[in-house]
Amino acid sequence: MRRLVRARDLLHADVQRGATLDELAAASGLSRGFLARSFARTFGVPPHRYLVDLRFEHAKRALARGASVTDACLEVGFESLGSFSASFHRRVGMSPRDWQRRTRALVQSAGVPALYIPACFLHRYVGHV
Repeated sequence: MRRLVRARDLLHADVQRGATLDELAAASGLSRGFLARSFARTFGVPPHRYLVDLRFEHAKRALARGASVTDACLEVGFESLGSFSASFHRRVGMSPRDWQRRTRALVQSAGVPALYIPACFLHRYVGHV
């Protein structure tokens, strides 16, 4: 488990660049295949998907802080604004700009800590997520 956590921590350490599977395997002392299988079994998704999920969470935070879509895209390691926007829309259900507008309105009305409250709770108790 410590080796897998070491690999996960490496992904968290540099979200923008993103460690390769070879780097994760070397850091954890596991083979690439064993690492990929064990990582997916332990964390629910393979390392690359985990990294992409991390990038989108960081992008959401950047957008909520008021960063432009382009800045958020580059900050989390995407090279193409088009692929970032399309992937964001597929994953979140709205464009990065629309998500930012809705979130910024919520942050301004409910305060910054609302960013860290699950949307289902906010929807139920605040009513406009």
